[in-house]
Amino acid sequence: MKGLFNFIISPIDGRYNNEKEVGDSKLVVNTSIEEFVYINRMAKVISTPTSLCTNIKKGDVVVVHHNIFRRWYDIRGNERNSRNYFTENLYFCPLDQIYLYKQKDKWLTNLDYCFVKPVRETDKSKTEILKQQKGVLKYTNDILTQLDVHKEDVIGFNPLREWEFVIDGQLLYCMKSKDIVIKYDEYKGNETEYNPSWAQSS
Repeated sequence: MKGLFNFIISPIDGRYNNEKEVGDSKLVVNTSIEEFVYINRMAKVISTPTSLCTNIKKGDVVVVHHNIFRRWYDIRGNERNSRNYFTENLYFCPLDQIYLYKQKDKWLTNLDYCFVKPVRETDKSKTEILKQQKGVLKYTNDILTQLDVHKEDVIGFNPLREWEFVIDGQLLYCMKSKDIVIKYDEYKGNETEYNPSWAQSS
């Protein structure tokens, strides 16, 4: 079974991440089907499209757009599957809605996407402040490499371009290469990578 133009994928551990483990118990953190923050974005590739030549393979784990699995209510209040729904636990996914894929336990970016970790600084009063439009490049791509922008470089990016993802317990911003606007020479002494506690427990 293969799609002509789309991948066929299956969500890992369901369509939503509505529960968090607290000690020996599970806490329900969301009951809405439309709240995108809690929609699962991890999936397994069931088949690749026949019309595309891609490095993404059958069996790879991928990070996808939240709308792939998102359910919604129509004007009559009926719950509906997303337009990507194929059949039970299977969904169509276009190439440009896959951001990361994992091969041999290594995450690789797809197309011109990259992932940036936010940074914070401590001011003179010891207050920690999240730096706006600044971060550390964690997952790069060929376009940025050709521009001499590499993993662990400190970069600046356009405002409102940071899409939040949690990858392996780390809060990361997903964006495109064109959203990176500057490469800084180095860290300042009062800057550190930022990872909130809620991301570590996700």
